[in-house]
Amino acid sequence: MRLSELCRLCPDEVLSVRGDAELENLSMDSRKKSPGSLFFCISGANYDSHRFASQAVSNGAAALAVEKWLEEDVPQVLVRNGRQAMTAMSAAFFGWPARQLKMLGITGTKGKTTTSYLVKAIMEKAGFRCGLIGTTGNMIGDRYLKSEFTTPEPIDLHRTLRQMVDEKVDCVSMEVSAHALAMGRLKGVQFEAGCYTNLSQDHLDLFGTMENYFQCKKSFFAPEWIHNAAINADDERSERIRQGLKVPFMTYGIAANADLYARDIEITENGVSFILALSGLKEFPVHLKLTGMFNVYNALAAASMGMIMGVHPQVICQALESVQAVPGRAEMLETDTPYKVILDYSHSPDALENILTTVREFCRGRVICVFGCGGDRDRLKRPLMGEISGKLADLSILTSDNPRTEDPFEILAAIEEGIRKTNGEYRVIENRREAIRYALENAGEGDLIILAGKGHETYQEIMGVKRPFNEKTVVQQLLSQMQNK
Repeated sequence: MRLSELCRLCPDEVLSVRGDAELENLSMDSRKKSPGSLFFCISGANYDSHRFASQAVSNGAAALAVEKWLEEDVPQVLVRNGRQAMTAMSAAFFGWPARQLKMLGITGTKGKTTTSYLVKAIMEKAGFRCGLIGTTGNMIGDRYLKSEFTTPEPIDLHRTLRQMVDEKVDCVSMEVSAHALAMGRLKGVQFEAGCYTNLSQDHLDLFGTMENYFQCKKSFFAPEWIHNAAINADDERSERIRQGLKVPFMTYGIAANADLYARDIEITENGVSFILALSGLKEFPVHLKLTGMFNVYNALAAASMGMIMGVHPQVICQALESVQAVPGRAEMLETDTPYKVILDYSHSPDALENILTTVREFCRGRVICVFGCGGDRDRLKRPLMGEISGKLADLSILTSDNPRTEDPFEILAAIEEGIRKTNGEYRVIENRREAIRYALENAGEGDLIILAGKGHETYQEIMGVKRPFNEKTVVQQLLSQMQNK
């Protein structure tokens, strides 16, 4: 596609054009080789990529999208806003692939990943070829595609959607993050259905207050984004989302009156069973292989989305029961030990409380919680998570998560502020591998170890460098070493 043609397709974003070029790709990373690309120069709060335009040109950029004219001797298009232009031009460059797909979006603090997997299973059981976009990566059918963000940047998003269209995907189950909404990454994408799971403290480093965070989530539930909505009636803020809602919606829940609800809930270490009931219609038994009350909510959320899409309740139940596990979400590891090890992505106060409360219901011995908090993120949650683990775990092992550019011991000191308010026993072992080793060596029969915070991640980010760290692999390595001693 030529630059002039792309500008013609996005007239609202373009102020002026100097020159023309044949475009082979789009780019926002000046460090990567990208021959024939249009490089987007974006001004942000902490950086201005106009400074890296020359590097982008040396790496093959054929043209620049700029917010101010630059000295570079390549065609340039002057745009009103670099980020908005990137969103609109990405959709146009790849042929507006979202318009050819049934898009199903899930937003909320917790449950997005598991719900997206359950929605995918439901749509596939109903006969659709389904893609997935989210925290654990993107998928087409059973094949994983690499991704760096919960909701990808516009170029990667529309490139992925284009690939899905080309591979005959019918619908996409997609996590919709608050960051993506706030940064306008999804502008122009319409969703057949949008789901609200819940809201709890997270991302205050970006939003400042819970009200700002909530308003960002609420903005998704508008006609320009979604055609239908599924809303967790038990969440305390759901009523504020329903007020003035201008699209059809259905509610789900356990405690509150809801269109779709669960009753007779039984939770064990092997899963959860309940009766799925749609008001005024037949009831269906469900035996979910995922455990915890939070997974009852995730199943209800996915079932609501399936019903909105016209899937029969019996098919929905069969799909829910077919899901064996979701990567890094209350995932029971195979350890062949007298104690159990669960991997969970819980990295917020509410999520940590949920997983610890859940395992308390079936753990025969001690609950051992290994966790930390991410650096360069919400600092207020650190003592809160310390206090929660101190109250609910028999032994807490404080360690590093992704310290990023912060001193890990300062992060641990903040967590300690909270845990000291309790009578909970704890250890501080900054090195995460050694913290896991300590847990494995000190667990006894009937104990349960929670490795919280990392979940599906396969790295640790320390001083800006991502170093390989897959907790599934680490656990197997440590157990092997212990057996050989």
